[in-house]
Amino acid sequence: MAVELTDANFEELVEKSNMPVLVDFWAEWCGPCRMVGPVVDELHSDYEGKALVGKVNVDDNPAISAKFGIRNIPTVLFFKNGEVVDKQVGAAAKSAYEQKLDALV
Repeated sequence: MAVELTDANFEELVEKSNMPVLVDFWAEWCGPCRMVGPVVDELHSDYEGKALVGKVNVDDNPAISAKFGIRNIPTVLFFKNGEVVDKQVGAAAKSAYEQKLDALV
């Protein structure tokens, strides 16, 4: 299960991470988000120890969603050294996320 990221823990877990980070911005009511969710959970297992894989519920965490200008979900941001280095807007195949994550690990 991917790490639950919130307004409260985002800076500590993502922006200060010494590993690459994949962050899935999602919501309960979003159909495409429900398709991406299981893929993100698989990536969490696949990249354990190599990258942090987490999820932000945009309804529960409006501050962090606004900080990164999240307007469409699902949006997946890729961080390295605390900075956004890549993103994927909309649902995509697992291989698309793996390719972007592999470039960072």
